[in-house]
Amino acid sequence: MKLKLLALIALATLAGCGTDLREVGREPALSPVGSGIGEGGSGPYSYPEPPASRPKKFSLWDDRQSRLFTDPRALRAGDILTVNIRLNDKANFKNQNDRSRTAARKLGYDINLGWEKASTSGKGDAGLSSSTETNADGEIKRSENLELNVAAVVTDVLPNGNLMIRGSQEVRVNYELRVLTIAGMVRPSDIGAENTIPYERIAEARISYGGRGRVSEVQQPAYGQQILDQVLPF
Repeated sequence: MKLKLLALIALATLAGCGTDLREVGREPALSPVGSGIGEGGSGPYSYPEPPASRPKKFSLWDDRQSRLFTDPRALRAGDILTVNIRLNDKANFKNQNDRSRTAARKLGYDINLGWEKASTSGKGDAGLSSSTETNADGEIKRSENLELNVAAVVTDVLPNGNLMIRGSQEVRVNYELRVLTIAGMVRPSDIGAENTIPYERIAEARISYGGRGRVSEVQQPAYGQQILDQVLPF
C-alpha cells in the first residue's frame, strides 16, 4: 500500500513538471511565427480574404505595387503598424484602519418568598462583556518604466472602421525568453504619418511583458507551495 501511494505521488509530481523536464539543459523554444496574432491559438493566423479588386482592362497601372497615391498607414486586415510603448507609471498608496468595539451587559435578580413559619430568598448577578480591536496598516509602492516598439498586425476591421490589432515579440537571451504581447482597438485617424501609434491611443489595450526560462522558474514558488497557499485557510 505504501509503495502504491509513493508511486502515485511521484507520477503526480512528474506530470506537473513534465513540460519543464523536456527543456532541461536547453533554451526555451520560440513560438511559431504568427502564433501571437491568433487569440488562444498556437498555429499561424489565417487572415481573412481581401476584397476582390475590380479588373482594369488595357491598363499597366497596378495599385498593389505603387505607393505614390496611396496612404501607407494600416487600414486593412493584414496590414502592419508600429506601436510605441512609453510606459512610465508610479503609484504610492498608504492605508491605515483602526477599529475598536466594547460592549457590556449586566443582569441581576433578587427573589424573596415567605409564608407561615418558612421563608426563602435568593439573589444573583450575571454579567457579559466583550471587546474587539483591529489595527491595519498597508502601503503599496510601485514604479514601472518600459520603453519598447513592437509591430502589430491588423486582425479585423470593425463596421465603424476601427481596427483590431494584435502582435507579439520574443527575444531570447541565453536561457531566458522575454515575451511582449499587445492587443487592442485603434482608430485609423490616430495612426501617424509614419504608420505608428502611441500605446495610450489604443482602446481596450492589453499589454503583457514577461518571460519564461530559468530566471522565471527560480522567481516563482514551487507548485506544491502555490497549492498550499490557495488551500490553507490560515
